[in-house]
Amino acid sequence: MIEIRFHGRGGQGAVTTAELLAQASIAEGRWAQAFPSFGPERRGAPVLAFCRVSDQRIFNRNQILTPDIVVVLDSSLMEVANPLQGLKPQGVLVVNSELSPQELKQKYNFPGKVVTVDATKIAKEVLGLPITNTAMLGALLRATEIIKIESLEEPFKQRFSKNAEINLQACQRAYQETRQEG
Repeated sequence: MIEIRFHGRGGQGAVTTAELLAQASIAEGRWAQAFPSFGPERRGAPVLAFCRVSDQRIFNRNQILTPDIVVVLDSSLMEVANPLQGLKPQGVLVVNSELSPQELKQKYNFPGKVVTVDATKIAKEVLGLPITNTAMLGALLRATEIIKIESLEEPFKQRFSKNAEINLQACQRAYQETRQEG
């Protein structure tokens, strides 16, 4: 089982990201679940979302405290929300950041794999809005290959209808522009 925790701010699409990943995983014949955790529900407030993907049925419905992967949709949360808490030492950290993976790895002294992409820039250029969720999905897929990018097409159509194509473009562009260590 792969456990993923998403850190975002209200309105950035962290919950949607987890749901899209789960839907695409199910379409590939795997078991998946996605669910949010909210504090005070308001735009801009920190939000957590969780996703589990497995080749077997998932019975655990608890929050993910020791994720394999952490995805950070807003790099300012690195300072205020402690997204590294519980992340397995051999885990993967995917961050929306202009910084290189090496810079973040050194700054936060994280021993696992660090991946970065400037998802805000991509979202503004492709979507016209700083909503980074679909770009961050592209970065996640580049870092982990948890699902095929093509598996997102149908969930994107269902979720975004007429905006599915530009969201897929943001995802694909982030996939190409994602920076990994080494």
